[in-house]
Amino acid sequence: MRWEIAPERTYPVLRIFLEQGEEVVAEPGALLLMQGPVRVDTGIRGGLLQGLMRSLLGGESIFLNTFRAEGPAQVWLAPAGIGDIHYVPLNGESFVLQDFAYLAHHGSVEVSVAWRGFRGFLTEGELVWLKVHGTGGVWVSAFGAIEEIEVPAGETVTVDNFHFVGMVEGAQPQIRMVGGLKTILFGGEGLVVDVKGPARLLIQSRHMVSLVQILLPIIRRHVRSGGK
Repeated sequence: MRWEIAPERTYPVLRIFLEQGEEVVAEPGALLLMQGPVRVDTGIRGGLLQGLMRSLLGGESIFLNTFRAEGPAQVWLAPAGIGDIHYVPLNGESFVLQDFAYLAHHGSVEVSVAWRGFRGFLTEGELVWLKVHGTGGVWVSAFGAIEEIEVPAGETVTVDNFHFVGMVEGAQPQIRMVGGLKTILFGGEGLVVDVKGPARLLIQSRHMVSLVQILLPIIRRHVRSGGK
């Protein structure tokens, strides 16, 4: 299987080149283009229980789409959000992801949920991450650019909670408040995550909360003016 992420684009596209018998699994709505003989199957990967857990707890659809080539073919995928696409190879390990980050995967990979107690402090009160485990790889997307950070043993990095995308399972993050009440109220900062190495994590250069804070006053003015 060959693949590429369309370069030098503000809104990237994942292009996957399949040979006969190869397949890729993607979230619903990600398809942009197909070329060649491709069979599409929609189903619940990992069984009904895992599908329900992904849907109810992880914020994902209960269904996933499988694109299987019946000859040389192409499948193009695009995320719903505005930002990078990044590939995470899996060699038997597990990666935990924010619920919005999963785009697609290939190989013997299971998509499930992982209970992460600190997750409730990170975003909207949810208590789990998505978990991808197995052999193959997963493509993730985010808001803005994605950076992969390697944290050496004995070192610690501190990441703003809203910029967290994912990390290798087994890392032990610690959540704390940065600064005091003045920093929270006037400095625009709040919770941060300390990650001690060895660890591998993904962060995003933008986050939706800041965008919403910019847009809300504009929307309110637009509504008050009657849409004019």
